[in-house]
Amino acid sequence: MQLAMIGLGKMGGNMSERLMRNGHTMVVFDRNPETMAHYSGLGATSAADAADAVARLASPRIVWIMVPAGKPVDDTIASLLPGMSQGDVIIDGGNSNFHDTMRRGAQLKAEGIEFVDSGTSGGIWGLENGYCLMIGASPEAFASCEPIFRSLAPENGYAHVGPTGAGHYVKMIHNGVEYGMLQAYAEGYEILHASKSFDLDLHKIAAVWNRGSVVRSWINELAEIAFKREPGLDSLKGYVADSGEGRWTVQEAIDLDVPAPVITLSLLARLRSRQSDSFSGKVIAALRNEFGGHAVKNT
Repeated sequence: MQLAMIGLGKMGGNMSERLMRNGHTMVVFDRNPETMAHYSGLGATSAADAADAVARLASPRIVWIMVPAGKPVDDTIASLLPGMSQGDVIIDGGNSNFHDTMRRGAQLKAEGIEFVDSGTSGGIWGLENGYCLMIGASPEAFASCEPIFRSLAPENGYAHVGPTGAGHYVKMIHNGVEYGMLQAYAEGYEILHASKSFDLDLHKIAAVWNRGSVVRSWINELAEIAFKREPGLDSLKGYVADSGEGRWTVQEAIDLDVPAPVITLSLLARLRSRQSDSFSGKVIAALRNEFGGHAVKNT
């Protein structure tokens, strides 16, 4: 299939490359000329801007946007619309708030444009391993875009979870769960690190936990990698950012009267990490860097 990708960051760029590997034809745009040149060298067609990307597509057009949540998404959609026509599809694969996604979907439906939200997980490892895709769309839009999802995901790694907005809703809760998992690992490793009775090798412990333990996981495999690289994480500052999904998950839990103490406290721990350094914050910073290539602050 032919489609455009707007935004070639850590996720959008690798997704474009994976799609090209699977035979799709890509038109790409990013504000960084060097990034554009890289993907052009891999076989993508470079566009001068988002509007030019639309102009280079045959109808019906499919445009996937991977830009930060909020105003950048609205601005990108506004730049795409003049060149689009009824039956075209816009896919938002970023971490937008589901309320915004539902609003955008209703507005675009009035223009005859299908709006699909694809909650996307996989981080910097997705190029080789595939991306988990949680998709909100009309049945018709999902069917027309399914070859794209099939190429991006590993086997059984994508699902149509509901109408427009549902994909970002499911991804929001997914990220809330991730907050709790990261915090639990971080606290456990901090206790081990602080032990006055034993001088413990965290890399060795992470490695053995990954072989048959009930707490084995991909996240803990990344802990094993991180502790092998730097046993004490001494170069990292225990400052842990959040990009919104944890806050939105906690707010949704409050709105629904659903108790979510683990997720809530894990969010508060991230806020606490910005006030002083902590080993648990270093662990989370290291793991986020391992699975998503997120920036870390060095000491």
